[in-house]
Amino acid sequence: MDDDLLTALVSRQRPVEHESWRTFFNRLVSRKLRRGEAAAVLTSLSTAMPGEQTLVSMMDCLDERRPAPEIHFPGTVNIVGTGGGPKTFNVSTAAAMVAAAMGARVVKTGSKGFTSRYGSLDLLGRLGVPLTKSYQETAESLERFGVAFAGNFVYPAEIAMLAKEILPLELRAVGRFVNSIGPFLGSMPVSAQLTGVSDPAVLPSLRSLARRLPGRRVWLCHNELGVDELIGFVPNVIIRADGEQTLAAGSTGSLTDLTPAVGDPVEQFLGVLAGQVPETALATVCLNAAALSVLNGHHAGWASAVADARAVLRDGAALDLVNRMRTARATNLLTVGHG
Repeated sequence: MDDDLLTALVSRQRPVEHESWRTFFNRLVSRKLRRGEAAAVLTSLSTAMPGEQTLVSMMDCLDERRPAPEIHFPGTVNIVGTGGGPKTFNVSTAAAMVAAAMGARVVKTGSKGFTSRYGSLDLLGRLGVPLTKSYQETAESLERFGVAFAGNFVYPAEIAMLAKEILPLELRAVGRFVNSIGPFLGSMPVSAQLTGVSDPAVLPSLRSLARRLPGRRVWLCHNELGVDELIGFVPNVIIRADGEQTLAAGSTGSLTDLTPAVGDPVEQFLGVLAGQVPETALATVCLNAAALSVLNGHHAGWASAVADARAVLRDGAALDLVNRMRTARATNLLTVGHG
């Protein structure tokens, strides 16, 4: 067992250096970890967020182990949250569709449900909206639809290996750390990123990870409810590289209006895009869609962005977009030539 790495993680008296992470991941890939070692490392990381140097060294090590993306996506914003906090319907997925229908180029990375019943990938699978399996497919989806939902190819293979290594324990039981830094684990070369943060305690760590991406405009958002999306009926703080901005509450409502469906989430999701849900839900989706459009420069101001988000819900453009993507999967148009 790599006692040096574990001792450093547990004691917090010194950072874990790059070489220690490299050794650990090499042993993971070659299946030479001892029984319980992976669970011990993940538990330590999840018990208390490591210091900046340890965290950055780990991320640098993971990045060097995977090939650099062959395609970049300028003028594109990624929406991805940390998860956690009160359970809501898939606000960010709906916001991605609305923002794309407004004309903003959007990529969404995400995962299966970790703290909620249905994560974005669970919902998209039930919808029949295809996930991209490569950067080339992501580029094609952006070209055709203005939005792309990236599959697990963006994440380091070592994360899936760790999940297998700790069985029969589940990653959600000992791997909260993975979810907390998840928005920065995926390699998606966009020009902007909107990340909702449920636990403000991890904001310093996420700010340090954002600084690793000098070519990307990153907004970290949080609110007093601990929801990892912008919520219109409470103030929201947006942390940028150049400072902070507080969005004042602009509506009334409660979390009850954002509660996820008990059964299949597809009906509720389509109802959102059709405008057939409580006003609080519509306002929340529009606010997040507006943030995406302002962040990637498609809109200059919040008021016009929110108004345009309302318009694409009202005229059915957002619902039409999701139906076109569902049809593309059914007719195999999106993946022609890549099967």
